[in-house]
Amino acid sequence: MHFQTIASLLALSGAANAFSDSSPWILLSTSPFAKAPSADQIQTSSSVLGFAKDVLSTCPTDGYLIVSQPGLYTEEIRRSSKGCTMPHLCKVVDDERIKAKSIVTEVVGNLADAHLSEYIKSACAKQGKAATVEEVHLAPLTWEDRADTFSANDDKLAQSLEKATGTDSYTFIFFSTPGEPNYEAEFEEPVRMELKRNVQSTQLPKGDNETEWDKLPLFEKYQFFTPGIFMALITAVILLTILSVGIRALGSLEVSYGAFEKDMGPAAQKKNQ
Repeated sequence: MHFQTIASLLALSGAANAFSDSSPWILLSTSPFAKAPSADQIQTSSSVLGFAKDVLSTCPTDGYLIVSQPGLYTEEIRRSSKGCTMPHLCKVVDDERIKAKSIVTEVVGNLADAHLSEYIKSACAKQGKAATVEEVHLAPLTWEDRADTFSANDDKLAQSLEKATGTDSYTFIFFSTPGEPNYEAEFEEPVRMELKRNVQSTQLPKGDNETEWDKLPLFEKYQFFTPGIFMALITAVILLTILSVGIRALGSLEVSYGAFEKDMGPAAQKKNQ
């Protein structure tokens, strides 16, 4: 029955796939929860953290491992025909010593600023317990080398899990923040150089007569012609040239005034008859 638990707990519904700004949440403990977690697989970060802090407020176990994995989506750690993407994560979920689980496939909101480590230390201090809290930040997942990052993160997670699960009293928290595609604007080299030249020129100081600004040539100090004005002037010169040629062609026509008079000769009269 290997991986059957993780398969059922991390199964995605059709509605959950519609959320691209959500991330998974896993809370495991060897100590039973005082109250049952919500069965909703789509929850807000405030409701998830509220339940988690209720559980952690009693300092239920002796050890705590908090793991954050930026850029992870639930569908990437679900069971598939190729196996589990992070085998050690699947293994700890399937641990027989775990008596309480709270797994939410889609958490909408920010989980990175929860400060759970400080909260656990404060809660255990109030209970008079000396708890061990370890916080692990895995490398963010990128689309370029996602498989390699998964493998490296799982190896790092294995080391922390081996230490945390060495006792029979531990709590494991795993959460993520959804990644966003990186967009990098690309410009052609001439445009980039033109922008760089303009920025450098406008950033020069305009102070006393001895500044670098006053030492610049006139055409570097002021921009008399923009590319738009220059193209408009060239177009205007071409159109005016065509117009002048047309006017001169019309003006060169030579037609006698007699060409417009009605022919009253014998030939015209005979033709009319």
